[in-house]
Amino acid sequence: MIDKLEMFLALARTRHFGKAAEECGVTQPSLSAAIRQLEDQLGVMLVLRGSRFQGLTPEGKRVLEWARQIVGDARTMREEMRAAKQGLSGNLRLAAIPTALTTASRLTNTFMEKNPNVRLTLLSEPSNRILEMLDDLRIDAGLTYMDNEPLGRVVTVPLYAERYVLLVRGDSPLAGRADLAWAELGDVPLCLLTPDMQNRRIISDHLSEAGLEVVPSVESNSTIALVSHILFGGLATILPDRMAETFVRDNALAAIPIRRPDWSHQVGLIAPYREPHTPVLAALIREARRSAEI
Repeated sequence: MIDKLEMFLALARTRHFGKAAEECGVTQPSLSAAIRQLEDQLGVMLVLRGSRFQGLTPEGKRVLEWARQIVGDARTMREEMRAAKQGLSGNLRLAAIPTALTTASRLTNTFMEKNPNVRLTLLSEPSNRILEMLDDLRIDAGLTYMDNEPLGRVVTVPLYAERYVLLVRGDSPLAGRADLAWAELGDVPLCLLTPDMQNRRIISDHLSEAGLEVVPSVESNSTIALVSHILFGGLATILPDRMAETFVRDNALAAIPIRRPDWSHQVGLIAPYREPHTPVLAALIREARRSAEI
């Protein structure tokens, strides 16, 4: 039954029989047969079929919730038994909002030093995508905003308060300022993250609250692209202070705190609300709690 539930989860996630089969490493006829066998076992139709996948039935949507719980518990059991036999090992899959990647690296570097047999996959994803991936069991945990989007039923470990700076070239007239007010940014040529990113929505809200209607010269979903436009195009961007530290290593760039008002947003670790957690995830949560107390 577990294997069939895994295939059902893949189908619900990809919404495509061929892609789900590829993800599960089976042929499409084998996956289709497994789904039909699962329907026979449960006595209900799970999938709306036509020439292609058309969605889940109401019963299928309910089974999807059970499948996530059952498959998650089965994976946890296997991981716990492996840890009892081999020690802490396996894979840790973590996704972080782009502006939290530097903090994620600090956390995972410390975690990996203490647990060298664990392999890490760290992905950069928008906040809403992190929640979807957590629900679909594609990641073990995420780093995201605590106070801007409904998180649902998750375990949370607040890590730090995100504050904002204006990142400019070192020869900019603004580079020598001790701080700035949000209202002063109306005449600054900006490059910003794309509107689908939660950080951009936060920045846009704060600019609006300061009475500004800002149209950036450049939009990108890559902070590296933004920094390049600062260095070579003379633009400026607004970044969280922790992320800006990564780029301010010499006199090429300067970060000026935006303190009037001194807005901040909580960022932290989220994990499934499921007990017990896998040994690897439980160890990560403990490390996150330790790092938050420093």
